[in-house]
Amino acid sequence: MAESSSNNLWKIAGAVILPNLGGIVNGRLTRQHIQNWYVNLKFPSFKPPNWVFAPVWTSLYAGMGYGSYLVWRDGGGFTGEDARLPLIAYGTQLALNWAWTPIFFGQHNIKGGLIDIVALTAAASACGVLFFRVNKTAGYLFVPYIAWLSFATALNYALWKLNPEKKEKAIEQKDN
Repeated sequence: MAESSSNNLWKIAGAVILPNLGGIVNGRLTRQHIQNWYVNLKFPSFKPPNWVFAPVWTSLYAGMGYGSYLVWRDGGGFTGEDARLPLIAYGTQLALNWAWTPIFFGQHNIKGGLIDIVALTAAASACGVLFFRVNKTAGYLFVPYIAWLSFATALNYALWKLNPEKKEKAIEQKDN
């Protein structure tokens, strides 16, 4: 029994750590661009202080990771019919989540970040519903995540509106 319990703890730890790994990598990328780009943007009045983002994301990643473990466990693993689609949705939303930082901070692409986060919010919402069908707790763990994504989407939209990207006109040169 102790071996099985220990084995489950390792599986839970792995599920919780996995999404946080992307958060750690993206946190480094974010820090590289905070001082030289991000601080020079115009912000809406509802932007929280920068220090809020790391603990919020850490807890959200931990919750979604634990939820993925519950779905994996109760749905029959990666090959289980009940878990297959929810875990694909989880991987999809996680990939969209991890893609946002390189798009927004890495490329300084506010509009691209907005497009990504809208897709992410939709994918995470679908994932939460699919998780709920397998394990109610796993589904409920997505509620604060979806709420935060909704807020983050509004923030990204406001940043896009307040910081219009310069549109450069391409000049065609004709060989005559």
